[in-house]
Amino acid sequence: MTMVKAHVSAHELVAGRYRLLEVFARETNRLWWYAEDVTANQPRLVAQTGLPETCDADTLRRATARVVRTSEIMRLLCPGQVATVVDAVVEAGTLWTVTDWIDGTPLSELLDREGPFNPARAARLGLELLDVLQAAHDEGITHGELSPGQVFVRDAGPVVVAGFGLAGTTLAPRLTAPSYASPEQARDERIGPAADLWALGAILYTAVEGRPPFRDRGRPDATLKAVDRLPLRTPLRTGPLTQAVQGLLRKNSRERLTRPVVREALTRALDEDADADRCPAPVPRLRSAYAAVRHAGPEHGRRMMAAGTALAVVTVAAAVLAATHHLPGTSTAAEPPRPTATAAPPADHTENNTPSPSPSTSTSTSTSTKPVTSPSPFPSLPAGFHRYTAPEGFSVALPDGWKRLGIARGADRAYRITFGTDAGSPTLAVTYSEQAGPDPVAVWRDDVEPDLEQLPGYHRIGTIRATTYQGHRAADLEWLSGSGDQQVHTFGRGFLLGGGRSFSLRFTTPAGAWDDATDRLTLRTILQTFREPKS
Repeated sequence: MTMVKAHVSAHELVAGRYRLLEVFARETNRLWWYAEDVTANQPRLVAQTGLPETCDADTLRRATARVVRTSEIMRLLCPGQVATVVDAVVEAGTLWTVTDWIDGTPLSELLDREGPFNPARAARLGLELLDVLQAAHDEGITHGELSPGQVFVRDAGPVVVAGFGLAGTTLAPRLTAPSYASPEQARDERIGPAADLWALGAILYTAVEGRPPFRDRGRPDATLKAVDRLPLRTPLRTGPLTQAVQGLLRKNSRERLTRPVVREALTRALDEDADADRCPAPVPRLRSAYAAVRHAGPEHGRRMMAAGTALAVVTVAAAVLAATHHLPGTSTAAEPPRPTATAAPPADHTENNTPSPSPSTSTSTSTSTKPVTSPSPFPSLPAGFHRYTAPEGFSVALPDGWKRLGIARGADRAYRITFGTDAGSPTLAVTYSEQAGPDPVAVWRDDVEPDLEQLPGYHRIGTIRATTYQGHRAADLEWLSGSGDQQVHTFGRGFLLGGGRSFSLRFTTPAGAWDDATDRLTLRTILQTFREPKS
């Protein structure tokens, strides 16, 4: 296999400030290193990518600027889902891309350690990747270098995608992982979003089959020729993903499945499998980094160990979250009625668009999944649901028997409308505001939570997490309030429409019923089907 050579030794400084500690993942022409920024005393991840020998100084300068600029755009579009690039430098014909620490494992390494995914787990990963790709494509950005080595699977939260900005930095059709190049890329033609959809199909194929659709042939040109000319090896383990995978891996880019069709197919595959969330979450490989630190000297080791320990604590503590926005002019302390909670056994947490349950008691378990955005057409509804269109203009699918319970109006045109039954929880509160700040996480932290803390028994689950929802910047928070049989569990999602306008969706149910399959389906359907008013 042709791969960039590690012309540096462990603990050597790159650009005079990044100490390389250990290679933790590798892919054709790419190495990932654990590293430390000795200037900032911060742990980093460093990607080492070989560049063609023909690159001149101007090309190299543009390459580093492009990587930093494109990554920053994507980081703002998809907070928490795109690697934060803090530096990019070229030394001795090698591009070194420095990112903030990612509390996850590259998919390529995860598959090597744990083996193939089941179709449902792969479908969930595919939906998370699709969210990032949609945000990029809507801004005219093509990744062009997507592969399992650029996808970090975390033990809490959605995947993190690295490598934005590499494509187009040089005249090479593809810098890394040629097995995942699209046929048009292999032919050195101009590429667009369809190339990323091909790579998504190749990643799904690899995740389930345990091998790429086109093997690496040792030389990039030979591998690219195979991608272009050889027929696809028929997948054997893709099950409900088969049509989606084969539809994405069509040689003619104009015949590939579109994003909405892919999303529908992946969602259907996820819903068909009742064991989607039973796979154990990957554990970040911190221990091997510590082993390298021990050889770097006492003072250096202490600094990195402290940083690594803090990261590990954050990783273990992270859980799925949910958020709502503050409604100006009204009180956020009033919660829906709290009926007696009924105990329910834990349900399989396979519903797409639904966060995995977070612990409300010592016996609960938690895995983190990001609710997935939906395409613009209103999806088909599960049995027992109906579509409701509010006079205010928004629409959402609600369980049969639910009705509009009341509305609270605030300053300007702000409002909060509550839906449910006369029996109380579960309920949905839809809030609209025209005074939201530009950062949904800050809205939660500074505007909403101070009022929530006045609720009896208030306890936040995890941290406030930035995400995206239907193409909008969003933030999630999840919390408990009340006590005993009156304790309720709330998931909220707040998202910004621009110009100060925002919506939040707050789903509240008895804490003892949080794992109930009916409530999980209700929350998933609400998140899938909510549509903001047409402007």
